[in-house]
Amino acid sequence: MTTEVRVPTLGESVTEATVATWFKKPGDSVAADEMLCELETDKVTVEVPSPAAGVLADIVAQEGETVGVDALLANIAEAGDAGATTVEERPSQKKQDTAAGEKAAASGGKEVKVMVPSLGESVTEATVSTWFKKEGDSVAQDEMLCELETDKVSVEVPAPASGTLTKIVAGEGTTVDASAQLAVIASGDAPAAAAPADQGTAPQAATAATGARDVEDAPSAKKAMAEAGIDRDAVQGSGRDGRVMKEDVAKALSAATAPAPQAAAPAQAPRAPVAAEDAAREERVKMTRLRQTIARRLKDAQNAAAILTTYNEVDMTEVMALRNEYKELFEKKHGARLGFMSFFTKACCHALKEVPEVNAEIDGTDIVYKNFVHMGIAAGTPQGLVVPVIRDADQKSFADLEKEIAEKGRRARDGKLSMAEMQGGTFTISNGGVYGSLMSSPILNPPQSGILGMHKIQDRPMVINGEIRIRPMMYLALSYDHRIVDGKGAVTFLVRVKEALEDPRRLLMDL
Repeated sequence: MTTEVRVPTLGESVTEATVATWFKKPGDSVAADEMLCELETDKVTVEVPSPAAGVLADIVAQEGETVGVDALLANIAEAGDAGATTVEERPSQKKQDTAAGEKAAASGGKEVKVMVPSLGESVTEATVSTWFKKEGDSVAQDEMLCELETDKVSVEVPAPASGTLTKIVAGEGTTVDASAQLAVIASGDAPAAAAPADQGTAPQAATAATGARDVEDAPSAKKAMAEAGIDRDAVQGSGRDGRVMKEDVAKALSAATAPAPQAAAPAQAPRAPVAAEDAAREERVKMTRLRQTIARRLKDAQNAAAILTTYNEVDMTEVMALRNEYKELFEKKHGARLGFMSFFTKACCHALKEVPEVNAEIDGTDIVYKNFVHMGIAAGTPQGLVVPVIRDADQKSFADLEKEIAEKGRRARDGKLSMAEMQGGTFTISNGGVYGSLMSSPILNPPQSGILGMHKIQDRPMVINGEIRIRPMMYLALSYDHRIVDGKGAVTFLVRVKEALEDPRRLLMDL
């Protein structure tokens, strides 16, 4: 008996969708409610779960096809009918599956699939950056198999069972979605290494699986390219494995027909020619997903916001004296070191109450004022700049702030931060002084409207009551979105921060 898989309800006024991605192929076993495919409408993306357990007998609507509500997508056969289902596989795929089956049989255990773990809210794909094991290696349960990179965090994938890693489905550099399979483990007591013949064929199988497979463009895209007379090489595919979708053809046609602005410069200037002897000494490394996201977000901030920076300087004498007086007692009582970040966080929270537009954001034609402070603390890591968020910082004590800042900074450097811990910030502090920066203009962290830049503390001669004194001074820089923050508000905010730091008693008196 077969069970039909049909297009679910797509929402009010939505009558059709495009089949974007199939997560399964004919012949694959599926569990009830397991995601089979993904549909795209003009408003949302809809995942289609399996209505029953069994085997995917055939796919009726291929990737790229447009389907209406309740249209037939595929058929699922009962597990007992799996043998009767004929599925034509590529020779390379048959060879891999046969080899994996032989390894599983040799180990005496059952096959366990290694799937992509939860990547966090709004993250739909990741890149396999590093495999710590190779095919034929023995693995222990919860031992790290590989590492995935998303556009925000790195995710380690542990082994779901002990046994032998018989097959790597997604090799290094492969982009996988949130429900993809990464590998196969033959559970149970397995030999420490596979036979030499298996070791020799594993790289070939991986190459066949990742680099040499044919990519079939969507039928609707082929038809659109034929009608428009556009060459396949002129279209950049956005579908799975780089396949061309119908909307990619539309984008290519729009780009070809749209007049180029006279004064606009290209998004990225072409690389200048490099001499052959210099090229031989260069090293080309692909940007990580995190670095690509950092680059894109910073450029988007410059393009979208009207960024302006105002500067001031603060005499750190009183803060340094207070810190030196109480740091030992503070650490003894609270188990945390007393640094400068808690003072700056408190001073910013105090100033944000007086100038709330610096803590606001633009949403279309509305200004959204936040009656709370989720403070972003920028942290440099080997992978790039990340901004963990201290939630409700305005409600926390000095000790709570120092503990949380230290803990999240440590986890940021180790790549252990979750997506939720880097979302929802309303204002950001960036401390370039730890690297020796004397002055800089920080870039906004969208959609926030303000960011404070701290810098190096340096002794400078200052005139105090008509006398020249040597004082530990720090330059402060506030970058703000001039669309909603006026110059008066920005200067007032920075002056309030300066006053609170030069006389910390003002924080206690709420002055």
